[in-house]
Amino acid sequence: MIDQIPALETLFRFQWEEAQQAYVLLYPEGMVKLNGPAGEVLSMVDGQRTTQEIIHLLNEKYPDAGGVDNDVMEFMKEAQSQHWIRWIES
Repeated sequence: MIDQIPALETLFRFQWEEAQQAYVLLYPEGMVKLNGPAGEVLSMVDGQRTTQEIIHLLNEKYPDAGGVDNDVMEFMKEAQSQHWIRWIES
């Protein structure tokens, strides 16, 4: 998973929702409001970066967090189980 490339499932649209003051995932039946960290991770999911590259970028962006590796990995597992992301070939 760490060397794989996550991509947003085509059913979902990721965007900033001003009314919610949060990132959201829109889909035909509704909307998922993401918390801050989840929105940060998904904002890096572009179908080109590996999970490792996303972790590296977030560790650089938030050096005082003490490392986000485990948090990102757990989120990726949850996002996959929710069918928000899929893995593509690198």
